[in-house]
Amino acid sequence: MTLPNGITIRSATSDDDAAVTRLADTAFGMRLPSGLQSPATRVFAIEDAVVAVDGGRVVGATKAARMTLTVPGERTVEVCGIAGVCVAPTHRRRGILRAMYTEQHRRTEADGLPLTIFTVSQGTIYGRFGYGPTVRENAVSIDRRFAEFRPTAPDPGGVELATLAEVTDQVRAVYDRWRRIVPGAQARPEARWAMLFADPAEFRGGSTDLFAMVHPDGYVLYRYGRAQDVNVAEVVEMRTVTPDAHAALWRALLGLELVTRVDTVLTDNDPLPYLLTDLRLVNTTARYDALWLRLMDIPAALTARTYQRDLDVVLAVTDPFRGAGGSFALTVRDGIAECTPTTWSADIELGIDVLASMYLGAYPARTFAEANRLQAKDSATVRAIDEAFATERDAILGWFF
Repeated sequence: MTLPNGITIRSATSDDDAAVTRLADTAFGMRLPSGLQSPATRVFAIEDAVVAVDGGRVVGATKAARMTLTVPGERTVEVCGIAGVCVAPTHRRRGILRAMYTEQHRRTEADGLPLTIFTVSQGTIYGRFGYGPTVRENAVSIDRRFAEFRPTAPDPGGVELATLAEVTDQVRAVYDRWRRIVPGAQARPEARWAMLFADPAEFRGGSTDLFAMVHPDGYVLYRYGRAQDVNVAEVVEMRTVTPDAHAALWRALLGLELVTRVDTVLTDNDPLPYLLTDLRLVNTTARYDALWLRLMDIPAALTARTYQRDLDVVLAVTDPFRGAGGSFALTVRDGIAECTPTTWSADIELGIDVLASMYLGAYPARTFAEANRLQAKDSATVRAIDEAFATERDAILGWFF
């Protein structure tokens, strides 16, 4: 397709590789280490990118790859993951992003993928394309010196110290078990494992290389650093399949005697604060969205996950970008959903971005109702859909892309 000002949207080729890399470096203000720039180490192949070209120069790009996402009910779904969306600072406000997104989403629809996911750098851009935040995280800081476990807190043991090289197979195996039960987690491709285990110095922020602790049902990867003149253990990744693994690894982390502070990321309902005698020691320093999502095919997306209660509701969904909206009868029995287009009057009216936020269970319908972004015929309907969309586990992003 061609924009009015002559800028052309097309598929990228290998000849565009250097230009797309330069544009991304400029847009995001960082460069990958040279050893991680080869096609073999990439999740997103250049041939799957969409580019905007002006006079032979690449002035916009968006990358895509097929991913395997876990949704509520311990089900996995093939989805489209989008990354590296950027427009040259010389070509902003010319409709390039919308044109690239139009083509990218046309391709995703043609592939029959029910969901698109995206780690978003700016929160004001993508709602107009039908995306909503669907995973949220809390950055926390724990003063290790005063952390004491409650007498009733589990003390299962089983943690071992290890080098990263010694436990790569175990880390992979635990992650695969973990991602199959956690909404929002993705299967991790080989290229992303390679980046994690390479642990490039450019990504360490001046801290050490990775240390590891492992448990039969979990692991934690962390590094040592300095902040405000104190020693800090920075948790890079913790994945636990069982509560015992969670408790055991936290006992080990909070036993690092020469560390003043442990920095990590927790979900809203992580049990760590309630294992300690003083829950205020788990101090939230930031709260942010980790993953955004768009429903490409509402019936396919809503029937891909399971639900916590029976439900009979008609949803009127507005899609400002594509043609995925409409009215849909959603019926749930014993956790299993059926969803079909209907002409019946709506019980709930909402934007497709709101439905996206609700999809993994992290954002309740009642909050959107109070903000007048979801309209329901009565409060009982809001309560019913809240209960149905709730999940037993918090949604967590498996790996950043």
